Amino acid sequence: MAERFGGKFSPEPHSPGTTPTLAAAGPEPRHPLAARPIWLVVAAAPFLVSAFSEPPAGLAMDLAAFAAFAAAAFVTREGLRAEAAFNARRVARRPAFPRKALGAVLVGAGLWLGTFAPGAGLFGPIILAALGIALHLVAFGLDPMRDKGMEGIDAFQQDRVARVVGEGEKLLAGMRDAILRAKDKKLEARVERFSGAARTLFRAVEDDPRDLTAARKYMGVYLMGARDATARFADLYGTTRDAKARADYEALLGDLETNFATRTRELIENGRENLDIEIEVLRDRLAREGVPSPSTVETK
Repeated sequence: MAERFGGKFSPEPHSPGTTPTLAAAGPEPRHPLAARPIWLVVAAAPFLVSAFSEPPAGLAMDLAAFAAFAAAAFVTREGLRAEAAFNARRVARRPAFPRKALGAVLVGAGLWLGTFAPGAGLFGPIILAALGIALHLVAFGLDPMRDKGMEGIDAFQQDRVARVVGEGEKLLAGMRDAILRAKDKKLEARVERFSGAARTLFRAVEDDPRDLTAARKYMGVYLMGARDATARFADLYGTTRDAKARADYEALLGDLETNFATRTRELIENGRENLDIEIEVLRDRLAREGVPSPSTVETK
């Protein structure tokens, strides 16, 4: 079942025959600190500037210090991206590698390399390296350390879903990259809206990996076809500005978006039906044991 006890994919209480409203997934999640790692590179700029006035050994140390800061900015940015994706999902495994922690270590290494001088002692550079690590952890925090929402979910099935969702996200990224060649902001926004519908399906399947079999065709074959069609359209429209081709492409996106929304709704409805069956079975068992259900008590 897609979601049992509430959440953005769960239908509100509704009478039989009505259709629940789906909450569309937003754009690709972005961490609020995503722009901050660039300041690590800015902070290391003095090492790069002073390097070329140093003797060869000092030049190598300063360049290595700058490289360590640049690497720290990169892995920290990737860690923030992984954390944003983790926070956006209700069911998620912790990142496989603590990238932000590695970024902190690289900052410490950069400070040590940039301040170490032969014969000057090790205490000062070590203190600065430890301070840099601490400040990095304060500024960016720790990586997620625990899985969330994994209780009762088969790990193998969840791994399968993670792989399929990862492939689907790559196909969506391919669509977004391809539509840039059309040089049309409205079409870019239209592709982003379709991506939101696809991500809504991704999140529903992540909430219950048993839905993967029913949705896999949408998350793989259909998205691959959409990416290829987008690439062909962008190449054509970018040079000809063919209005009919544009209308056909927008109609294709509309059909795909409707199909994705319909499949997501079906998964939610099937999950709700399964939940209702489980509840009724549990109530029957409780009744046989002489324990009335709350609804029965309220009725009496």
